[in-house]
Amino acid sequence: MREDPSFQRDDFVRERYSGALPPQEDRPSRAKLFWRRQRRLIRPAIVFLVVMGIAGAGIRLLYDAASEERFAPLRARLVEMEPLPIRHIIINGRSMTSEASIQEALGTSVGHPIFGFSVEAARQRLDELPFIDHATVERHMPDTVIITLVERTPIAVWQDRGHFMLINRAGEEVSDQGLTGKNAQAFLQLPLVVGEGANTAAASVIDALNHEPLVKSQVTALIRVGNRRWNATLKDGTTVMLPEGEEAAAFARLARYQQSMRLLERPVQSIDLRLPDRMVIHQPPQAPAPAPDKAKTDPSSPPPPADGTKQP
Repeated sequence: MREDPSFQRDDFVRERYSGALPPQEDRPSRAKLFWRRQRRLIRPAIVFLVVMGIAGAGIRLLYDAASEERFAPLRARLVEMEPLPIRHIIINGRSMTSEASIQEALGTSVGHPIFGFSVEAARQRLDELPFIDHATVERHMPDTVIITLVERTPIAVWQDRGHFMLINRAGEEVSDQGLTGKNAQAFLQLPLVVGEGANTAAASVIDALNHEPLVKSQVTALIRVGNRRWNATLKDGTTVMLPEGEEAAAFARLARYQQSMRLLERPVQSIDLRLPDRMVIHQPPQAPAPAPDKAKTDPSSPPPPADGTKQP
């Protein structure tokens, strides 16, 4: 007797799906689908909130750091929590100011906590040093302090009404506090400018003089005349009269004359360069010749006695 194929097919289907869940039970529920969709939105929202919280804390820290009064309590807490010692102190722009005076004004040193000093107070102390025009002090985490200085570098000594003072390029007085030893000796090499208004006009003429080392080595002073032009005084006392506003060209002419004929070392009274196409040299006046002795030149006078007795 042959077996009905339909029974074999039914047995295969029962074996194939025996123990499996009904097809309708494989689909997730509506609640699970809802949470899956919400999870895709919640994750970016959480990341956004974390970033905003960090940014807010950073802005608050910067706001507090901008004011010494607000930052002082926070600085004290940071010092208590973690010292963060200073390992590097970098100084930019220093020329005339000593490192020792900068360290003293800073109020801290390598090895001390980086939050253990006031940046604003250190800046104010640095601004009070003799040669400093203004300064900035910055903390660079985790262990570096950077100091940037703008100094009032003296370019000349100004003599006015018998008073001597150091001046910078703007003609402003530079304090000579602390000028001792090697620093004081260095300022002896600065040019001397003399007269009313010489301080504010000195920068341009000194720049022109610096371009001609042969002339500069012979000049001891620059004298302002009528608050409009300059005279240069040489080592031997010679006066060089310079044209108004054409000091650079005049110094270049002097350098050529000095190289070719040693003009600046000759015994002359003055050199007038006020005219561009000529040079006038004034010689010192000749000393009058001594009068001849009549007793020696008059043949009619008797010779003196040999024994030194007086003639009647």
